[in-house]
Amino acid sequence: MFQYEYYHAHRLQCHRAPMPRYSDGVKRLLDFAIALTASPAWVPLVAIMWAITRLKGGAGFFAHPRIGRDGVVFQCWKICTMVPDAEHQLQRHLKTNAAAAEEWRIYRKLKADPRVTPLGQLFRRLSLDELPQLWNVLRGDMSLVGPRPVPKNELKKYKGCTWMYLSMRPGLTGLWQVSGADQRRYSDRIRLDSRYQQEISLWTDLKILLQTVPEVLRRINGVAPT
Repeated sequence: MFQYEYYHAHRLQCHRAPMPRYSDGVKRLLDFAIALTASPAWVPLVAIMWAITRLKGGAGFFAHPRIGRDGVVFQCWKICTMVPDAEHQLQRHLKTNAAAAEEWRIYRKLKADPRVTPLGQLFRRLSLDELPQLWNVLRGDMSLVGPRPVPKNELKKYKGCTWMYLSMRPGLTGLWQVSGADQRRYSDRIRLDSRYQQEISLWTDLKILLQTVPEVLRRINGVAPT
């Protein structure tokens, strides 16, 4: 199966640190408790954003298959922020814009993304489009803190560190996001994910959660959304 093919082929090519006991039980309990306790706030907000997006002609929700812990594929939920023919728009833009193509190659994202709607840009700048992923946290697909969930075609970028990504639940936020994600290369993202896997603890998670707030405010104050 997919998860074992990647896990066993690459686990020895990246420095391995033992996973602490915290990551097995307490982390999952903390994720569930925080997501459930905060649901009276985020559920109505998600419903409002869904309704506004629908009124603007969008699909409301967008689900994309991502790779989770142990290689399990899950549907990662977001508020729809892109035009209907997003992939076609991207490929056409990259073919006609060499600078954008290079930016995409290095960062796997664009500061001026032709796929994103004006409303979507607002949601992204406020980091609201990813709030539906709290449902993924409740389900156990994701954690509050961890590496960002990747699609299957991006997992190959981890190369010898693929096993490291597969050893954790993907996160709503993480070390990469609070370390200037919009200014970092994909290789930096992998390095920071590896560092998080080695340092994972209750204190590390709480620190990253607290750092997420000023990082979101930094984006709101003028930095391009990620």
